[in-house]
Amino acid sequence: MNTLIVSDSYPPEIRSASHLMQELAEELRNRGHRVTIATCFPRYNLAEGAQKENFPLLSMEDGIRVLRIKTLSHHKVNFMLRGISQLTLPGLFNMQLRARFKGDRFDAVIVYSPPLPLWRVGLWAKVSLGARFILNVQDIFPQNAIDLGALRNPLLIHYFRNMEKRAYQAADAITVHSASNRDFLLRNKVVDPAKLIILHNWVEIEPGRLKQTARAARYRRMWGLEGKFIFFFGGVIGPSQGLDLVIRAANELKEEKEIVFLLVGDGTEKPGLEKMTREYGLTNVFFKPFVSKSEYNDLLKEVDVGLVCLTSRNRTPVVPGKILGYMASGIPILALLNRESDGHAVIQDAKCGYSDTSDDPAKAVKLLMKMYQEKQILKDMGANGYAYASCHYAKRVCVDRLESLFTK
Repeated sequence: MNTLIVSDSYPPEIRSASHLMQELAEELRNRGHRVTIATCFPRYNLAEGAQKENFPLLSMEDGIRVLRIKTLSHHKVNFMLRGISQLTLPGLFNMQLRARFKGDRFDAVIVYSPPLPLWRVGLWAKVSLGARFILNVQDIFPQNAIDLGALRNPLLIHYFRNMEKRAYQAADAITVHSASNRDFLLRNKVVDPAKLIILHNWVEIEPGRLKQTARAARYRRMWGLEGKFIFFFGGVIGPSQGLDLVIRAANELKEEKEIVFLLVGDGTEKPGLEKMTREYGLTNVFFKPFVSKSEYNDLLKEVDVGLVCLTSRNRTPVVPGKILGYMASGIPILALLNRESDGHAVIQDAKCGYSDTSDDPAKAVKLLMKMYQEKQILKDMGANGYAYASCHYAKRVCVDRLESLFTK
């Protein structure tokens, strides 16, 4: 089948979305599909050194055709500029797809949302090319923007809610990554239940990951963290994460000389968090830039606990992709999430760590200390998470389900 994947991010950008889409593209390629990626030109969330590279607009990468489209800035800008930029995306994508692939036919188009406006690319492929349109909903927009206070204007809220409704109507299938997300849409949105499919996000399971006995220490040496107990967060540092909670907890734990917090990534909230760290005079918090995917996997071998955060202002049942990534790496998880997140249930079912709501720094400190004091069982927690991810989130299992939607 000729399959088109539409996503605003793709490697070399380092985001959970870009890795998810790359893994999907590679799996579909391996199954005999002809795969095309339509994505934005890489400018953000790049590993050190990658910023200076010249990326081709159209290339063949490991048997996958990749079209990179130059767009307005829509990351690390204020919400107004981001909104304007996102509204221009479908026009730019459709124009380039028509120009570059004139005469091509696509059997299926998978659109990753957010950003929601890209649904129009799926509609174009459906109407013009006869493709089956699958909308992969990760964040429920505009509800998440309303919850975070980024969207307040009633007229804009009405506009985006109408866009959301039209996107759901146009799609042939709508995938969500948990049962609570499906239930949320059925309760609050006008969605055909027959279209809604629970499709768990997949993760690459590295065979033999837990058999590694020798502990690497490259990053610990490089960053002066030898002998430390590392709570690690890696990824986009934005308003949804609410990582100020971690900085406040680090301030409460600054007398625990063995405990450190390592935050690797970038985003709009990073400067504010760095300022908080300086104002508190903390020496137990370390900020580092993005690293490449392969380096990230190596780095995870050296940390003690993987941190996951979502601010309590979120009201949707989102499951952060970092949970699955940590599970696949065999490290225990400490999650501070909004009450509605299905991540609580995932961690509880997998017995791979602890979670609590992200509305109280005192609760966060208590949970951090609990994991620090239970060092002897962390290895078992990591093994539990690895086994659970292998069973429920392995790429083969999830893509089987997605592929079945191409012809229904």
